[in-house]
Amino acid sequence: MIRTAIREDAANLASLIKQVETESDYMLYESAERNISAEKQATMIDRLSAEENSTILVSEINHQLVGYLFVIGGNARRNQHCAYIVIGILSSYQGKSIGTTMFEELEHWALNQKIHRLELTVVKENRSGLKLYEKMGFNIEGTKKDSLYIDGKYYDEYYMSKLLEG
Repeated sequence: MIRTAIREDAANLASLIKQVETESDYMLYESAERNISAEKQATMIDRLSAEENSTILVSEINHQLVGYLFVIGGNARRNQHCAYIVIGILSSYQGKSIGTTMFEELEHWALNQKIHRLELTVVKENRSGLKLYEKMGFNIEGTKKDSLYIDGKYYDEYYMSKLLEG
């Protein structure tokens, strides 16, 4: 089930983000690099829920959060039609169409909110992420050279976007 996050999800969302950051080789933050708390997530849920061009979607299976998708809308008049995407799914649930379903729900939400442009970045070596984004209609716009430094090596990221017609 994909739904909008509510304040009561804050503790579970904080735990989910921590676990995804522990499992993933390609998230911006390393495991335990930042202090993720239920209080901070509650504040984030409140803040993004109050903005027309932002939201947090969560994927729930058997009352457990297994994925999240943050949608952070532009805050200036000239970019309010844009939204930046951050997605994370527990490794044991990847490859089960959760990402696809979350992106389908995202697009439905975005069209209702008059969002015209969705954008994200992805590490070039993140083949499964890149495959999902391309499948969902995102296109590579450019490359951020040596954007991230992971385990002693520099990695490039792709800028990707999808334009919505509504």
